[in-house]
Amino acid sequence: MNDNPHFADADCSEWSAGPWLIALGGRDAVGQEYRLGTREYDWHQHVRGQLLCVESGLLHVRTARGDWVLPPQRAGWIPPATEHRVQVCGALSGWSLLLAPEACNDLSNKPCVVGISAVLQALALRAEGWDKHSALTLEQDRMAQVMRDEIRLAPTEPLHLPMSSHPRLAGVLQALLAQPGSERSLEAWAEWGAMSPRTLRRLMIGETGLSFAQWRQQARLSYALAKLAEGETVLQIAETLGYASPSNFIAMFRKAFGDSPARYFSASAGKGR
Repeated sequence: MNDNPHFADADCSEWSAGPWLIALGGRDAVGQEYRLGTREYDWHQHVRGQLLCVESGLLHVRTARGDWVLPPQRAGWIPPATEHRVQVCGALSGWSLLLAPEACNDLSNKPCVVGISAVLQALALRAEGWDKHSALTLEQDRMAQVMRDEIRLAPTEPLHLPMSSHPRLAGVLQALLAQPGSERSLEAWAEWGAMSPRTLRRLMIGETGLSFAQWRQQARLSYALAKLAEGETVLQIAETLGYASPSNFIAMFRKAFGDSPARYFSASAGKGR
């Protein structure tokens, strides 16, 4: 595949002209050097909106609104002209849809993770073979309209980790990300961040929309997804996150995502896609 985590030719993602929907696919070579490593792509943006679907591997995307992870069989929506940074975990395969700015008017103006329907996946794979330099035919345009409707109606998934630009809160959040297994209390973190517990609670809700406990749980889930994609075992992750046993970690994971880690990362765990 291209050396680009978005499964996209950089030129295609910058086209304002051409077909209003372009589909691209890509797969890392199985034996290539990044098999279980990571690649990082610094802050950038694209003219077109992007829907990124991961079939294997994992993407970690950061925007001004926060972080989100994109595991297998889910898709991430990045609106046009949205600054973002990307980290790729493991060998990556999947596909991408690039939509002209005017085709994104009725789609979300915020980055998000969505479920993928079988209809959208089938049409996207078919569209990979379309001529990327010619206007869509009438038949292709009808299929493209269906794909846009599928994106618009797709259910969002709770894989977003909101961040903050407030200096003291940002420091606490970054420290929590660096110590995902820490059991330090809210009061202890408030002292660490040179603020009162009440101030920390207020900032958490005001800046992220989540309570301290909710945010920490979401951070742990994001960590777990990334490490599972990199090939770490459930036992290793459970120990890092401070769970008494792997079964306790699996129970937490199933409560959040509706599946065990193994099923969640299975291509067949489509949840009605």
